[in-house]
Amino acid sequence: MKQTLKKGLQTGLETTWTLGKVLFLVTLIVSFLQHTPLIDWMVHFITPVMKVIGLNGDAAIPLVIGNFLNLYAAIGAILSIDFTVKEVFILAVMLSFSHNLLIETTVASKVGVKLWIILSVRLGLAFFSAFIINLFWDGGGEKAQYGFISQQDAVPSDWGMILFEGLEKAAMGVIQLAAIVIPLMIAIQFMKDLGWVDAFSKKMEPVTEMLGMKRNTSTTLAAGLIFGLAYGAGVMLQAVKEDGVEHRDLTLAFIFLVACHAVIEDTLIFVPIVGSVWPLLLIRLFAAILLTMIIGFVWKKQAHIGKRGTVYEH
Repeated sequence: MKQTLKKGLQTGLETTWTLGKVLFLVTLIVSFLQHTPLIDWMVHFITPVMKVIGLNGDAAIPLVIGNFLNLYAAIGAILSIDFTVKEVFILAVMLSFSHNLLIETTVASKVGVKLWIILSVRLGLAFFSAFIINLFWDGGGEKAQYGFISQQDAVPSDWGMILFEGLEKAAMGVIQLAAIVIPLMIAIQFMKDLGWVDAFSKKMEPVTEMLGMKRNTSTTLAAGLIFGLAYGAGVMLQAVKEDGVEHRDLTLAFIFLVACHAVIEDTLIFVPIVGSVWPLLLIRLFAAILLTMIIGFVWKKQAHIGKRGTVYEH
């Protein structure tokens, strides 16, 4: 037991150090950038696209803030603008696929999945889902009624306060990361030594196989679904080192998770603005399963054709 605890703690600390460096730096940079004209420039840049997906120009504000910062900031922006029920639902779906891009994508890329894959899937699903919803939903034209009123944080008045705020956010981010990752790694180490991980992987085998992955990817999937990309990345790093998860399976797992991760927190946070979150959750799950299955099938087919070509050459 002592050895298991020691090994789990060591893994947790190493993972926190690896991910924490990235998290701290990106959070600090984002804290500075949000006080520059960059967000206004990005809002101006994507405003013309809004009408294509059934949104007015003001919708660019929560979209940019949500992707640049996080879901909480995006919801604060939604609450400060008058939207219709349909517009709010489209925004909720888009932001559930694509949010906190800088931090989550940078941290997740430490696992070894290419950056362009993560960004393409998240942004592609966000805009494609919005286009489809707008195309097939004729209702929702009434004004949205929200469950609570947002409270605006005080805006720092000078660069010294901005630096302090950035350092505080970055430090708290690392502390929160450590508070989740270290106990998680210790728990997983105990589960491994007790044989529970193997049992869980066995039960998850039909699901992972349906998605085109091997059964040793199940722990990675579970961690990302519950804890999200940033925190789940700690488990994924360990899985790559110890469980022999192949790069192909890791990429497929990430394709699934960038569409559907942290399903408890990321879904419940939208309750005050969309009411019932079941449609939101089902859209995320359906998109994640369908996209992963299609890519896994195509990937497997190409590999099979490649092997046949090699045989014929000989």
